[in-house]
Amino acid sequence: MTHKPEGLSAYAAVTAAYWAFMLTDGALRMLVLLHFHTMGFSPVQLAYLFVLYEIAGMGTNLAAGWIAARFGLTSTLYAGLGLQVLALLTLTQLDPNWAIGASVVFVMIVQGASGVAKDLAKMSSKSAVKLLAPTKDGDLFRWVAILTGSKNAVKGLGFLLGAGMLATFGFVWAVLAMAIVLGIILVAVVFFMPPGLPKGRKGAKFTEVFSKSANINWLCVARLFLFGARDVWFVVGIPIYFYAVLSDGSEAGNRSAFFMIGTFMAVWIVLYGAVQASAPKILRAADRSEAELIRAARDWAAALFCVPAALTVAVVLSSGPETWLTLTLVVGLLVFGAIFAVNSSLHSYLILSLTQAERVTMDVGFYYMANATGRLLGTVLSGLTYQIGGLPMVLGTATFMVALSALASARVHDQTSEALS
Repeated sequence: MTHKPEGLSAYAAVTAAYWAFMLTDGALRMLVLLHFHTMGFSPVQLAYLFVLYEIAGMGTNLAAGWIAARFGLTSTLYAGLGLQVLALLTLTQLDPNWAIGASVVFVMIVQGASGVAKDLAKMSSKSAVKLLAPTKDGDLFRWVAILTGSKNAVKGLGFLLGAGMLATFGFVWAVLAMAIVLGIILVAVVFFMPPGLPKGRKGAKFTEVFSKSANINWLCVARLFLFGARDVWFVVGIPIYFYAVLSDGSEAGNRSAFFMIGTFMAVWIVLYGAVQASAPKILRAADRSEAELIRAARDWAAALFCVPAALTVAVVLSSGPETWLTLTLVVGLLVFGAIFAVNSSLHSYLILSLTQAERVTMDVGFYYMANATGRLLGTVLSGLTYQIGGLPMVLGTATFMVALSALASARVHDQTSEALS
């Protein structure tokens, strides 16, 4: 191709900034989880560390959709990157001599700021795709899939990076290094961001963020339970279970467990991202209508239900953390990740396809508010269900939440059907 699509340079700059952010976001999550687990935090206390992160995301997405519509997408993108740098620098001030309660509150607040930063950057990047993508058949899905898939691959590397840096450099130096690198990238993006993104609309009202479209609302419900189903095992349950299986409690055992857990989480996220990026080809999206892709979302949600259901049965029938069970969990969760990725990619395409260009930041903000609500629900339940009922309860809860997501997906209809209703 000798002709570049209009807005391609702006899309590339937004994607690069989003990559940098998600690398630090993944690394920070793994650093916090493993560092505080070794300090003796219980599963519920570990979940608390991420609660404000998700609560902040709920409010941020609602407000960010309006702010971007009012002041422009670059304003929210720069604010997200800058706030993440500040959050990382603040986290380096954590004193290991503080009481556990004080440490929990401090980290919750910092994680809350990081949650605001993440959703400012995410909403800006995803909304930009709708405005910059070419209008040919299949191009929107392809651009969304590339951005989302590559982001998750980068975040997966962040999980591995975080675990490796914790084992090699320690908590404070690892966090400080990430703050410095992200700060340099922020300066570069500000100076070299090409034109192509809208500047904002002065008449935008905050009440516009609440969608009147039944399709948008049902899709948001499906998204809520989809990500709740993932995070209920992803945030606390599986990492802590694997730590119990892999570590003998010694310093060397802890270091080895950190690397193996970080590697699994990284591989899972990278696989997830790779499948997301390939979703248009897997679904043959270029040859299918919007209505056909909506039906595909229902079918893939039903397929996803089968995986945690089977894993729940396997765990219930096992007598303990045996080798075969660990291998079954690893394989099963990788399969879950692949099917989950197709579901997630379909949702990311449909929210942009079903919205209107003048409402894109509003609807995307509302959609990611639902996403953050699901992550919050999954985060709280991850620690709670693991502490109460162990892995069987964690996976059983994930199964139930996938079922709810599938039911919500079944209520989404093509635009013609909605117009006639």
